[in-house]
Amino acid sequence: MLRTAAARTGTVGAVIAVVGADTDVGGRVVRRLAADLPGGSVVGLPMAGASLPESCQTVVLAAYGDHDALARRRRSAVGGLGDLLEQASARGVDQVVLVSSAMVYGAWPNNPVPLTEEALLRPDHGFAYARQLAVAELLVDSWRLGKPGRRVAVLRPAPAMAADGTSSVVRALAAGYGLRAGEDDAPCQFVHLDDVVAAVDLAVLDGLDGVFNVAPEGGIDAATVRALAGDRPRVRLPGRMAELAVQIRWRFQRGPIPPGLRPYTRWPWLVASDRLRVRGWRPSATNEQVYVEGTEPRWWTMLTPQRKQELSLGVFGVALVVTLVVLGRTTRRVVRARRVAQRA
Repeated sequence: MLRTAAARTGTVGAVIAVVGADTDVGGRVVRRLAADLPGGSVVGLPMAGASLPESCQTVVLAAYGDHDALARRRRSAVGGLGDLLEQASARGVDQVVLVSSAMVYGAWPNNPVPLTEEALLRPDHGFAYARQLAVAELLVDSWRLGKPGRRVAVLRPAPAMAADGTSSVVRALAAGYGLRAGEDDAPCQFVHLDDVVAAVDLAVLDGLDGVFNVAPEGGIDAATVRALAGDRPRVRLPGRMAELAVQIRWRFQRGPIPPGLRPYTRWPWLVASDRLRVRGWRPSATNEQVYVEGTEPRWWTMLTPQRKQELSLGVFGVALVVTLVVLGRTTRRVVRARRVAQRA
């Protein structure tokens, strides 16, 4: 059972700066900490041009794990971080909490399942965001080593989802899982955004120091993902054919996965959060519950069987007409070419 905020040491009169209060994660963190720190002060700061309060003791870097917020501001995951850490040093800050991502482990066929915090960081080369987060972690760790007594909590959540706060990257990942329909489809993992906020709250109030994975236990296999998404059963294809099918879908913009993200839907990168659980953190939702809440049901799952049949017949009719038109044009071209050849 977690201690109450009033019983935790160092919270009365504490000043906590939350950088990225103008993002989905940061806004939630500010509200949660304000509720749990009646004797302290929580200062929400924007991502750009943040100036830390003079009496600040703790800095929460909430926006660096928010890909969409960075993309909207055309910032990298390390942009401005050096300046913030210099400010933290000048103001005597003794604790930094960084919201990173489990994506820093990378998705590789030889990854252990699950990954613990001792695993090497091997972010995929094609996805710049994951590489930048790994650099951000190195920067805050260097800051910690710069002076005795400093604490840094790095949180590495699985893809975070919520009904009103799922990023475009996580939506793309969720839509891309199970596309290959092969024997080696990787399982996936999701954590509720509020559970990530609860982990930040715990890190601040209990003064956590170190790296902590944030995720529910276990994962979801590809077949379950397809069932939850409302996909019809697919024929399993051999590895090369399955990969070719995914490439074709992406080339014709029928697949939602940018090239840099595709390895994360193909190879495993599930994490274990035992280290955080020992400190009292518990997820409020399972992987399946988070997935269902964070994804909108696909339109065809809400159709009646009769309507599905009508649409199928309509699609078949359109396809037949298109085929006949194409064949007609091809036949005319062949006849025309033969006539030209005969005249020559």
